[in-house]
Amino acid sequence: MKIALFSDIHANLPALEAFFKSIDEQQPDAIYCLGDLVGYNIWPNEVINEIRQRRIPTIKGNYDEGIGLMSGDCGCAYKTERDKEMGNISISYTDSIVGADERQYLRTLPAHIRLEFSLKKDPLNVLLVHGSPRKINEYLFEDREERSMLRIMEEANADILCFGHTHKPFHRVLQSAAGNYRHAVNIGSLGKPKDGDPRGCYAMLTINADAGVADRDSVQVQFIRFAYDIEKAATAVEGSPLPNEYADMLRNAL
Repeated sequence: MKIALFSDIHANLPALEAFFKSIDEQQPDAIYCLGDLVGYNIWPNEVINEIRQRRIPTIKGNYDEGIGLMSGDCGCAYKTERDKEMGNISISYTDSIVGADERQYLRTLPAHIRLEFSLKKDPLNVLLVHGSPRKINEYLFEDREERSMLRIMEEANADILCFGHTHKPFHRVLQSAAGNYRHAVNIGSLGKPKDGDPRGCYAMLTINADAGVADRDSVQVQFIRFAYDIEKAATAVEGSPLPNEYADMLRNAL
């Protein structure tokens, strides 16, 4: 089974449209969105409605939660005062343009999606979250200590944990004390990459018919990069009340 996973669109409609063209070529068996549909660009309503029209199962990201609840806070970990100032402009601007129906949709999105496969004697559990199973805005980076990552996955009963939020894709295979393999998969960002590659990114999770926790290679992860009209997205930022720095981030994937 081929499962396409994408996350962190952040109101980037040109990237989302290019993603749909890529997906048509890949022909996955299922598609899931791991949240953060809005923020940092001018098309939050259009992005929400494109995903709704296609009936793509979607979970709530931290930015979606902030806009859905009108909390004035996206739960982002800004490092500097300038970053915080820009973030406040972004959430205020997004709040001002999101429609009532679209806001209600964000508010009612689920926190997690769990998929349970029975391919062998033992079940194979896939858990889809935005940040982590513990917290919507927790960052799970690739260099997280192995014991900590395993503990998070074991407590969540996740053989395969898929998440976004950091905008940096990776796939780590971890082996538990019992000898079973667990897969931690950050699927990257569709519309606001931060890994130095400005192209959009999503993940294709392939689960073989004989997949099981004892077989390291029965689960494969492919990161698919696709080109999109970055200048259209960047100039949209520059023509809006949003800080121009967000346009530069799109161009440089910072």
